[in-house]
Amino acid sequence: MADIKNVFDIAGRSMAAQMVRLNTVASNIANANTRAGSPEETFRPLRPVFRTAFEGGLKNAERATVDVKEIVSLDREPQRVHEPGHPMADAEGFVYLPPVDMNEELVDMLEASRQYQNNLEVLTTMRTLMLRTVDMGKS
Repeated sequence: MADIKNVFDIAGRSMAAQMVRLNTVASNIANANTRAGSPEETFRPLRPVFRTAFEGGLKNAERATVDVKEIVSLDREPQRVHEPGHPMADAEGFVYLPPVDMNEELVDMLEASRQYQNNLEVLTTMRTLMLRTVDMGKS
């Protein structure tokens, strides 16, 4: 794990984690209407698993941030739809749709976007405060 040196590292890593979250949501939405010929081939929604990254280990942590530990696919049953004319339909005329809940995805996208914006605001505020401090030293 890279060192957590300051608030810029903390916010930057958090923004990177939220970007991964936004990318998984985009992937889920993009694949929401893909069809498959069997339940095993059906796309499963993705979710990032976050972990807290402590500087210097848990006991001596002065600073902490978040990292993406892994990206997992959700174990949900696909939706079985009768479309006998579809080229991917099985012998009984069924295709399988991914178990993507669009409302859940949109809420997750909104939350990730807000978290990203919050971290961006932290960076902007810190930059402004640093510039004001430098300007005070010039007077």
